[in-house]
Amino acid sequence: MPEGEGRTEEAAAAPAKRDRVFLVVVDDSPEREVALKYACLRARKGGGRVALLRVIEPTGITEWAGIGVMMQEERREEAEKLLSGLAAQVNEITGGLPILLIREGEGRDELLALLEEDPRISILVLASAASGGGGPGPLIAALTGRYASRVTVPVTIVPGTLDDKELERVT
Repeated sequence: MPEGEGRTEEAAAAPAKRDRVFLVVVDDSPEREVALKYACLRARKGGGRVALLRVIEPTGITEWAGIGVMMQEERREEAEKLLSGLAAQVNEITGGLPILLIREGEGRDELLALLEEDPRISILVLASAASGGGGPGPLIAALTGRYASRVTVPVTIVPGTLDDKELERVT
């Protein structure tokens, strides 16, 4: 190999590593913490950023329009507060601030739409159920089954039973 040629390839690969975005779906499952930590460690060790997606389910039909608007505003505030706290955790592990995303609608549909719309997202990180024999959660089942053809990025499914030591080892 001619002198300097390898360095050019390495220099070209470095921005690609930094441009990788690991997307974590912020739901209320206990496994979310494992997926988040995995994504943070991958971003820190291999270069890249973490993105956090919180989907707010639409409020049902209410008799009073003002109440529905108020309920939606409260849900958005709760989502912002949750993401803010998680952003501090991401910053502590990775040394960088995450991309924060809030969308309104049905979780699976909003996730698929985001993957199609946002070219920054490189990898979707999900964690499987921590215990019990119930199989994968509904999101993993949908994304690896009926909706698999709509997934536009690699999906990493992390066992929800991994502890911090095991996460360090596999990242």
